Amino acid sequence: MLSSSTMENKQPVSAGSLCYAAVLTALVFVLTFVPKIPIPLGYAHLGDAIIFASVLFSTRRQAALAASIGSALSDFIGGFPIWIIPTLIIKYVMVEAVFYTVRPDKHPWKLGSVRVFLGFLLSAAWMVVSYTVSGSLLYGSWAVGIPMVPGLIGEGVVNMIAAYALAACLVKAKFHGYGYNHNK
Repeated sequence: MLSSSTMENKQPVSAGSLCYAAVLTALVFVLTFVPKIPIPLGYAHLGDAIIFASVLFSTRRQAALAASIGSALSDFIGGFPIWIIPTLIIKYVMVEAVFYTVRPDKHPWKLGSVRVFLGFLLSAAWMVVSYTVSGSLLYGSWAVGIPMVPGLIGEGVVNMIAAYALAACLVKAKFHGYGYNHNK
């Protein structure tokens, strides 16, 4: 067992936990990289569905690593290296938005609850605003960043629906992730 000490969690990191985080990272990467739907300055994808759902079925650390690294890797390999740093930050905050709204580490959650909906919505809204601002800054003009908004909103809505569908399947299968049980 590997040892990791953070302020949040003094539990050791097991090989199984690292492998689970790697699988989540791969899922985020594949669903971000493969179904690319062009929008101004980039593309829409389904990777955020994994990001939203991973917070419900994983530890905070696993979800944050998968979201940030899987998405940034897609930017790097996909030919959008200018977006790597913004993506690392944006995806990390997306996980935090869901985590702090749902608090799966402290309270059992129900998929149809207001907390889960608000967590997904807040995370998607952050994604829309932050990618719009980042695009405007990276390309030097609001006129360049603003056209991203409709595509990003569509991406957020589709990913919320996909996350609900995925989470419903995982709940029905009584899946609890690795190293984390939401029914404490």
